[in-house]
Amino acid sequence: MGAGGGFVLVPVLLLLYPNEKPETITSISLFVVCANAISGSFAYSRLKRIDYRSGAWFAIGTLPGALLGAYVVGFIPRRVFDGIFAAVLTAIGVLLIFRSPNTAIRDPITGRGVVHREIRDSQGNTFVYSFQLWKGVAISTGIGFLSSLLGIGGGVIHVPVMATMLHFPIHIAAATSQFVLAFMSAEGTAVHFTTGNLGWNADLGKAGLLAVGAATGAQAGAQLSRRIHGAFILRALAAALVLVGIRLAMKAAAD
Repeated sequence: MGAGGGFVLVPVLLLLYPNEKPETITSISLFVVCANAISGSFAYSRLKRIDYRSGAWFAIGTLPGALLGAYVVGFIPRRVFDGIFAAVLTAIGVLLIFRSPNTAIRDPITGRGVVHREIRDSQGNTFVYSFQLWKGVAISTGIGFLSSLLGIGGGVIHVPVMATMLHFPIHIAAATSQFVLAFMSAEGTAVHFTTGNLGWNADLGKAGLLAVGAATGAQAGAQLSRRIHGAFILRALAAALVLVGIRLAMKAAAD
């Protein structure tokens, strides 16, 4: 899906470790997401589906937001964090269910800063699309903040935004998101190392073991994406977000 996996991993960690601080959960998740994104980027690179020029600008845009989010999370109480996370996931999932990416792609692209892209992948498929680069960079700043704040990496937000608001073909969006995610999650992880939220202790050991599995799964996921229709990827992503969001909201309400 190009989502990085953090939107699944964080709720699992929240349920497994109910007494851990939010900054510990997010630091572990971002470390794993970084490993996943790097592995996935190599896989998508072989498929030739990454828009490197756009991805580089998006990665630059995420930097200030990712640094700020990793710092702010330390001031949020655990129950409030659970509630925010549940609300964000559910809102994105519902938006994807009711908004078709195909409608957005047909809309004409007008205004300043429009760039045009044409990418031919390893299977001979050609993807032609246009979008406003400044809008993508601005959105990436906000996504960078949420990704570090919640520890989800941001791909779960970036992929649907790129597919609907920026008119990316879904397969290019998923691949490019992984590329951006590698930088975004690395930025947040670096802050957590600096602040001591992720040190040379048991938490890093947990993160390392999870990262091994995530990096392996990223290779399989990228290969499987070649055989799955783009609309199905978004629908599966939406369903997963809503289910996880509801489960986490129930936990926050019960605490």
